[in-house]
Amino acid sequence: MPLFHFKVEGDPDVDAIELPSVAVAKCEAVKYAGKRICDEADRFWDASLFTLNVTDDRGLSLFMLMMTGVQSAAVSD
Repeated sequence: MPLFHFKVEGDPDVDAIELPSVAVAKCEAVKYAGKRICDEADRFWDASLFTLNVTDDRGLSLFMLMMTGVQSAAVSD
């Protein structure tokens, strides 16, 4: 089974996950990003760009997921 490397920009760690296909890796990337954004919500909602790059074993970039959270001025914490 292929190994996919999940790397969040600005984070030195890389998570490697065995998955059957790129299609499955794309779905897993959305779940992975959602969890990471929830875990780091304060940073994300401070107008930070969240970028997840998924590569193969050779370091070839397969796809990226980029998200930005923008909170309305009408919302107070």
